[in-house]
Amino acid sequence: MPWVEINKAACTGCGVCVETCPTDVLRLDQQMRAFAAYEADCQGCFICQWDCAFEAIAVRIFPPQEKLE
Repeated sequence: MPWVEINKAACTGCGVCVETCPTDVLRLDQQMRAFAAYEADCQGCFICQWDCAFEAIAVRIFPPQEKLE
């Protein structure tokens, strides 16, 4: 299952990722930073990652090692 990693320091809160996500996974929090509100719905299409001008989003397909253990 894919998941989304968001670099909060790089996120400017522009909302492009929220607008372009076809499965409505992303939202902006109180500090206007993106977060994966519905991560289980992520289809791994990479649109949010490609559209982020600040490279604040990374879509991962394979889980990190600590999720495997």
